[in-house]
Amino acid sequence: MKYPIGIQSFEHIREDGYVYVDKTDLIYNLVTQGKIYFLSRPRRFGKSLLVSTLKAYFRGKKELFKGLAIDALEKEWAEYPVFHIDFNGTNFTQGDALFQKIEGYIASWEREYGKDPVCMTSGDRFAYVLKQAHKKYGRRAVVLIDEYDKPILDVLDTRLTTEVDGERRPIEDVNREILKGFYSVFKAADEDLQFVLLTGVTKFSQVSVFSGFNQPADISMDRRYEALCGITETELYDYFDEAIKELAVRYKYTEAEMKEFLKRQYDGYHFSDNLTDIYNPFSLLNAFASQRVDDYWFRSGTPSYLIRLLNHSEEDLDELTGRYYDPSEFIDYKADVEKPLPMIYQSGYLTVKDCDLSMNTFLLDFPNNEVRKGFVTLVANNYMKTKDDAGGMARELVMALKNANLDRFRKLLTGFLADIPYTMRRKETERERERYFHYTFYLLMRLVSCYTVYTEKQQSEGRVDCIIEVPGYIYIFEFKLDGTAAEALAQIEEKGYARPYAADPRPLYRIGVSFSSETGTVSDWEVKNPDLQ
Repeated sequence: MKYPIGIQSFEHIREDGYVYVDKTDLIYNLVTQGKIYFLSRPRRFGKSLLVSTLKAYFRGKKELFKGLAIDALEKEWAEYPVFHIDFNGTNFTQGDALFQKIEGYIASWEREYGKDPVCMTSGDRFAYVLKQAHKKYGRRAVVLIDEYDKPILDVLDTRLTTEVDGERRPIEDVNREILKGFYSVFKAADEDLQFVLLTGVTKFSQVSVFSGFNQPADISMDRRYEALCGITETELYDYFDEAIKELAVRYKYTEAEMKEFLKRQYDGYHFSDNLTDIYNPFSLLNAFASQRVDDYWFRSGTPSYLIRLLNHSEEDLDELTGRYYDPSEFIDYKADVEKPLPMIYQSGYLTVKDCDLSMNTFLLDFPNNEVRKGFVTLVANNYMKTKDDAGGMARELVMALKNANLDRFRKLLTGFLADIPYTMRRKETERERERYFHYTFYLLMRLVSCYTVYTEKQQSEGRVDCIIEVPGYIYIFEFKLDGTAAEALAQIEEKGYARPYAADPRPLYRIGVSFSSETGTVSDWEVKNPDLQ
C-alpha cells in the first residue's frame, strides 16, 4: 500500500496508485446543495487535498473519479473555469508579500482572459476576470482558496510594520484590508460564480475579511460534513485493515489491542454535535508508512501565532479544558479580544468531547494522547522555563513509578522544581503562590497522564490531589504548600481517599508532599508503605 504523505494533489494520488479515502459522496452533496462555503480544520488535516479534489471535479476530469462514489452520482461532468488561490508556502511577514502574491495571480488570469484598463484595484480586476471567464466558458466560475487566513496568522500579534503612503502601519492591519478588498469581489460578482470554498484554520470575526461579501455558509461544525476531512473509524478499518494487522505484528499486539492503541493516540476529534470520531489523517498515514506509532502531527510544527498568544495570555490550561462552552466562545477568533480559546480549538489542540443540545453548550478537551502530550509539554516548558524538557521529565517520573522507586521520583521532582527560575515562581501574595504551585503540578500530572493512568477524583469527602495508577501499583498523592508531609498523609487517611481501592490487589502507596514557597521545591516528603499497613 502506498501512502500519500506530503502529497496534496488528488490527480497525483489517483494516477500513481496511492491510497485514497473516498470522500466524493460528501463532495457531491457539497457542490449540489450550496454555493459559498467556509471550512475550518486544523493544519495537515486534508484541506489542501479537498481543494485539489474539487479542482479536478470542476475541471470535468471524470477519469480520475472512476470507481469512486461520485462516479455513480454525477451525470454531466461539465468543465468550469477554476480559479485556485493557495496561500501556503509564502512568508507573509514581509510588508508587500501579500500584495505581490495576489498581483501574481491576477496578472496570470489577465493574460488568459484579458485586462480592462479601467479596473485598477485587485478586487475590480478579479471581478472583470471572473466575468470574462464566464463568457468564455459559458459557465460560471469556481473559486477555491486554500489557507485563506495564513496572511493574517503569519503576522498576528507580531507588531511587525510596513510603510504605506509614507507612514508605518502594522502588517496585520494591512494584510487584513488587502484580503477584505480582494474578497469583496464575491458579492459584486455573484452572477459569475458557480461555487466558492475558502479553507483555513481560523475563522476571524469583527474586524473581518468576510465583511465585504456575502457571508459564506460555515460548515466547520455542520454534521453533514464533519467527515469531509480526516478519517472516520469506519474508514480506518475499511481502508487500512492490512496496515493495522502489520502494525499489530510489529508491536506484538492483538489486532484489537492495536486498534485501541491507535484510537488513544490519534482519534478523538469531533466536528459537530453528532460526535463522530475522526482520526488525524497525517499521523495515521505516517504511522502506517513507518510502522511506528509516534507524535507525527505535533512534531510537524507548532504554529508560531499560537505560541505568541499563549505567551501573554492570563488564562491557564486547567481553566480552559474540561469545561462546557457556548459555540460563540470558541468558533470565532476576535482579533481585538485576547482570548486564546478560539485559536487553541481551531488549531486542533482542543476538540468537542460532549454536548448539551438543550443548552447549546459543548465540552472541550484534548482530542487524543498525541495532542495532549505535545500541547501540555509546550505549555509546561513555556510556563516553567526550565533547562530540561518537561516531557522528558514526565517520562522519567513514570518510569520511577512503574518500578516503585519513590526515592528516585522524589529526587527527580525536587531537582526539576529547583531548576525553575526564581523569576517564574516569584509571587507577591499567598493566593498567587498557591495558584502557581497548583498550576505547576497540574501541568506535571497532565504530562504524567500521557504515559499512565492519572485521575482527579471527586470523592465524598473532597477532591484528592492526585492518583496515579500503573500496571503494578497505585499512588495517592496529597500536596501541601508550606505545610508538612505528615499533615498531607493525615488528610489522605481522614478523607478516606484509599477506600475505593480496597479490593484492588495492587500495592497502594500514600505519599504526603510539602513544598516550600521560599525554595520553590520539595521541603518535606513522607511515604506510607503498603507493606506496613
